Amino acid sequence: MSDTATPATLLCDARLLCRRPDAGTAGLWPRAAALVARQAIEAALDRYWQARGAPALVDCPMRTQLVCLAEMAGPDIAGIVAASWASLSGACHVHPYDLAPTAGELLGWMEAVEELCSGLA
Repeated sequence: MSDTATPATLLCDARLLCRRPDAGTAGLWPRAAALVARQAIEAALDRYWQARGAPALVDCPMRTQLVCLAEMAGPDIAGIVAASWASLSGACHVHPYDLAPTAGELLGWMEAVEELCSGLA
């Protein structure tokens, strides 16, 4: 992820994938949108750790970051971040007999991500 990829631009890109699927992205856009939305969470957390004076957490695994987030931002915010990140992570991977998420599901998760990103800012 580049330094210019802000959580807002990543979410905008993810929404575009949901709203304008075409024949060239058939079967790929749901997982691509989930991945980009998940990257928005990760970028928001990177910024959060930098702002809180804990830049070393940027390189930690997500589970570690979520435990620390519960201590620093509270369990409610951390729980929502964890649930959103887990849902999007699951949607990124292909599992036998699992359907890709729908545009509606993805857009709902993205709304939660947008609220979280603004709350962490």
